[in-house]
Amino acid sequence: MSIQTETQAKPLEEAVFQNSFVDELKGEASMNKNPRQVPGYHFSRVTPTAVNAPKLLAWSEELGQYLGLVRPPEQGPAVEMLAGNRVAESMKPFAARYGGHQFGNWAGQLGDGRAMSLGELTAVDGSVWEVQLKGAGPTPYSRRADGRAVLRSSIREFLCSEAMYHLGVPTTRALSLVATGDQVVRDMFYDGNARPEPGAIVARVAPTFVRFGNFQILLATGEMDNLRALADYVIRHQYPELGEPSPAVYVRWFEEICRRTAVMIAHWQSVGFVHGVMNTDNMSILGLTIDYGPYGWLEPYDLDWTPNTTDFGGRRYAFGQQPRVALWNLMQLGQAISPLVEDVQLLNPALDVYIKTLEGTRHSIMLAKLGLTSQNPEEDKALIEALEPALAESEIDMTIFFRRLSHTGPELLTNPNNEEAKLREFLQLAAYSMAPAEEAELMQWLKRYLQRLRQESASPKAIKESMLRANPKYVLRNYLAQQAIEAAETGDLSLLNRLMQVLKTPFDEQPEHEELAAKRPDWAREKPGSATLSCSS
Repeated sequence: MSIQTETQAKPLEEAVFQNSFVDELKGEASMNKNPRQVPGYHFSRVTPTAVNAPKLLAWSEELGQYLGLVRPPEQGPAVEMLAGNRVAESMKPFAARYGGHQFGNWAGQLGDGRAMSLGELTAVDGSVWEVQLKGAGPTPYSRRADGRAVLRSSIREFLCSEAMYHLGVPTTRALSLVATGDQVVRDMFYDGNARPEPGAIVARVAPTFVRFGNFQILLATGEMDNLRALADYVIRHQYPELGEPSPAVYVRWFEEICRRTAVMIAHWQSVGFVHGVMNTDNMSILGLTIDYGPYGWLEPYDLDWTPNTTDFGGRRYAFGQQPRVALWNLMQLGQAISPLVEDVQLLNPALDVYIKTLEGTRHSIMLAKLGLTSQNPEEDKALIEALEPALAESEIDMTIFFRRLSHTGPELLTNPNNEEAKLREFLQLAAYSMAPAEEAELMQWLKRYLQRLRQESASPKAIKESMLRANPKYVLRNYLAQQAIEAAETGDLSLLNRLMQVLKTPFDEQPEHEELAAKRPDWAREKPGSATLSCSS
């Protein structure tokens, strides 16, 4: 991908936006922001609500260059646009209408309640990207809310979007983070302790923000013409390789959505990312991670862990449940688009594609993380499957375990002396706590793994290098994000900027930032924001 030079890039206020969603689909043009049901439309035209004192806090240099944009100063015309205070002539801002299942229950109309898309920009490689503001004020879909976002949730979305991209996980992106200068009242844990917090707006970017729920609401209200029009729009713009829309193409399209979703989930599981709120309205039609709300990163490996306090009762969206929930969500999407195909049964094989792709992708990723090549698939599968319960039984830090294994495994190939002692030392470095029985189980697995690793033909040095490329040293640990938030709320952006830089190269050693790869400290085990979050923003 070629990147424009600084002299070729332009300020955002000089960029020309396209508006395919508005121009090609059915929209409500009244500009009425009052919360209400909006039957018969794909979107509502809206305008952002101005804020008091917008100021640029963070900017993604790589994404900005890719979009052909220069970094704006802290204040000025570009930041006015990124805050919603200024709308360019070429923009046609809109809020999309969608529905969804929330925690497994149909919620009816939802829609962009605190997000609005400004339009699309063409990147330097000719691809088209939608730019959306999150926190820019009320829309018809805001229900009883104010359409705003707070600094803490906006920092989390900005940092994690870009961190996931650099990890190689399919994701939407974040271009900018702007402080509004206004206060927003939020009840962080819905416990009656509402308080004012600083407001902020994230400009996020994706080829499209269409999600499963956009189709679900149209089926629920019997809008078959709108359903077909939206499917045709998505296929022509995002899946042109499938050909002109037709009943057969709709089937192939659903299969490709299932495949992409499986790849995304496999990547989530491989890095220990927990989305926290996998409602169908938070599932991208492109198989991208979307809507960074109460997410978290596994520190102790726990299949039952969720960061979302709203989900503590059922743990529907816990780490170990994500593959199953994604399949359930795909089934809801299949039902939503079923009127477009000749026989609903034709959609069922796509769900098998999801299952097979998930299994195959997870297996391939795990082989890479363990420094193995495919030799005996059944034996390797058994080895990999035995690791998960061994990790889950003990309080092992997932990221540190795999990163340290990248060093320890190949080193023991070169020098097997004192193997037992070296393996115990490795486990102590990765563990928060570990009972003797748990240590024994992991030791047994590690010895089995080393026997398998010795069958590889590559040199220990080559194995180590390949494992380091597959196992990140740095992830956006929950307590690090919370520390950056607390500092930013006092005006100190140093940790935010430092995290932005370190997370751009998560597989590099970066010894000067070693403390950012450390285990979660004891004080963060139960600290709000470091261990638990909610959907509040």
